[in-house]
Amino acid sequence: MPCMETPDNATPAGGTDTDDTPTGIAAEDWATASAEPQYRAAVIDLLGALAYGELAAFERLAEDAKLAPSLEDKAELAKMASAEFHHFERLRDRLAAVDAEPTAAMEPFAKALDDFHRQTAPSDWLEGLVKAYVGDSIASDFYREVAARLDSDTRALVLAVLDDTGHGNFAVEKVRAAIDADPRVGGRLALWARRLMGEALSQAQRVVAERDALSTMLVGGVADGFDLAEVGRMFSRITEAHTKRMAALGLAA
Repeated sequence: MPCMETPDNATPAGGTDTDDTPTGIAAEDWATASAEPQYRAAVIDLLGALAYGELAAFERLAEDAKLAPSLEDKAELAKMASAEFHHFERLRDRLAAVDAEPTAAMEPFAKALDDFHRQTAPSDWLEGLVKAYVGDSIASDFYREVAARLDSDTRALVLAVLDDTGHGNFAVEKVRAAIDADPRVGGRLALWARRLMGEALSQAQRVVAERDALSTMLVGGVADGFDLAEVGRMFSRITEAHTKRMAALGLAA
């Protein structure tokens, strides 16, 4: 899934001491950290969820390209779709390298992600851009928060596949131009973005709740996990980043 960065992206808390030196599992490599079975299971889940998310993003961008108003826009989306598929391949290969079957690792997350995309199918080109910029960014923010608690090898991979594929600046430019041309578009897109926010957060919480290893990573017990108060702060940071992205698009949060 693409990561749409803003200049003030929130920095995840945890996993480091006060001078930003990694501590606990965040200071270990995969070979050392994966000796803990529950941590290994959590990472396999995380990589499986990410891999399916990247594959779904590739498929969706290819579909969205059909709505593009110009050949130039169509080509831009095709380039982004290609980047998403490359991210998927890296995650698939990493799963295989750690002796996890990639399809089996992705399967538990397919229905939830497919349901989310079905419930938030864009009706036009602009809604598709807002979904890619806002919806996917919420997921990316969530995974970045989790990455702060991962071993160094897994963290580097996760952050690499969350790299912005170019959607950010492209979406902002196109959406702001559309609003300038017809200010009424802004109200419709703002409502759409708020719906995406609610659906994306619900989906993230549902996926985590259904996977014991992932939920344990978040609320404590493995990988120096978050406590419950930190989970609340994490979602507050994600909400703040969403508000900034809305402002970048020229929309009210």
